[in-house]
Amino acid sequence: MDIRVLPFDHPDAVKLLAEAQIELAARYGSEDETPMDGSQFASPKGLFLAAYLDDVPVGSGAWRAHDGPDPLLPGDAEIKRMFVMTSARGRGVGRAILADLERTAAEAGRLRMVLETGHRQPEAIALYVSAGYREMPGFGYYKDEPESICFGKPLV
Repeated sequence: MDIRVLPFDHPDAVKLLAEAQIELAARYGSEDETPMDGSQFASPKGLFLAAYLDDVPVGSGAWRAHDGPDPLLPGDAEIKRMFVMTSARGRGVGRAILADLERTAAEAGRLRMVLETGHRQPEAIALYVSAGYREMPGFGYYKDEPESICFGKPLV
């Protein structure tokens, strides 16, 4: 497996982001509508990663800096667009991407990783809980949605 830093608008990133939206629409009935700007995922305030198997893009994950408001704190990094293609699931791709997101966020001075997911993504929830994430108060675009669940994990 090869994990690469890509610009948010790289063709492989665009492909993975589109596949993630298809998956979310199938699970929830619509795509993720969280406002995002590609510049939020550029160093030093963010990062977009893509995982490759045999030079084929099979997964993605990104983080962007947040410094509030409550319950987000100065030094937070929010995980976005974690996704693994169906054909690559069960091979440790998601766990490897998550580890690299945590490492790069910590290297950038971020203090805590936070994320929002949904109850219709039990595989994602299991990954985050097994990696040490704990439930936290809701934040972001879907904070008032009953299917939304938020997690956080200190990086230091």
